[in-house]
Amino acid sequence: MKLFTNTVEFFAHVIRFIQTNFKATVLVLFVVWLIIPSEDTSITSHNLEEILLSGPILDATSIVKQLDDAGEDESIKGVLFNIDSPGGAVAPSVEIAYAVKRLQAKKPVVIYASGIMASGGYYSGIWGQEIMANPGSMIGSIGVIMEGADISELMQKVGVKTQVVHAGTYKQVGTFDRPWSNVERAELDKVIQGTYALFVGDVARARHLDVNSSGEFADAHIFTAAQAKEAKLIDRIGVEYDAKKRVEALTKVDDPVWNEEDPMDKFFKRFATEGASLVHLYFPPITLK
Repeated sequence: MKLFTNTVEFFAHVIRFIQTNFKATVLVLFVVWLIIPSEDTSITSHNLEEILLSGPILDATSIVKQLDDAGEDESIKGVLFNIDSPGGAVAPSVEIAYAVKRLQAKKPVVIYASGIMASGGYYSGIWGQEIMANPGSMIGSIGVIMEGADISELMQKVGVKTQVVHAGTYKQVGTFDRPWSNVERAELDKVIQGTYALFVGDVARARHLDVNSSGEFADAHIFTAAQAKEAKLIDRIGVEYDAKKRVEALTKVDDPVWNEEDPMDKFFKRFATEGASLVHLYFPPITLK
């Protein structure tokens, strides 16, 4: 009886502590959840992997690592690369595209356009074995842009002037405190045209298109899925279910098992993407758009 009484008192103390320290308890449980891996993660194996690229492309580190890891993992027989991105910075888009190319050299990769696969988002997936698009998706926008503001009139009204010391004719290219000169515009145009040629050339090689007919599939045209298929920018139209079935068919696995991304991983990836987006609002790069 004494043992029973002590046990009841113990649990009563625990309940009272939780009631009086509810927020702290929730925080501790949350931290423990993050630190300790779930049992499902340790016992569940999969032979097919879906990798998601979502939102503006500002940093390629995480996606490239996932693609390269999938290439090195012999248990992974095929990959579905799910893209829903309007584009982004040039260099990260190129990094992802060539990571897909490396992966495709080892195992089947099907690209799935689940919403928007435009500009750098399209560039990222060009080297997949096949590209399938959701019927309602938007494809293309193969082009390059650099934007800058001219706030010189506002500065005059406010009474603000800039002071600059620089060496090099083009060191102030893209500045916001005055209109760009013709010489500066020509310098920027040289960069933009060179980047555009790189983009179009890679698309033509990856999709077996005639670069001399780039006006038909590039030139920043935006296509529906059906139009993109006609322009040969994609191979098939379907939903995610169809895309997964296509990966299963290409890999010929007997018992297809797909990975399931942990909800907390999704949360922190989105958090990191939003943080990077805020940084790039103040430091806009040349973008594929």
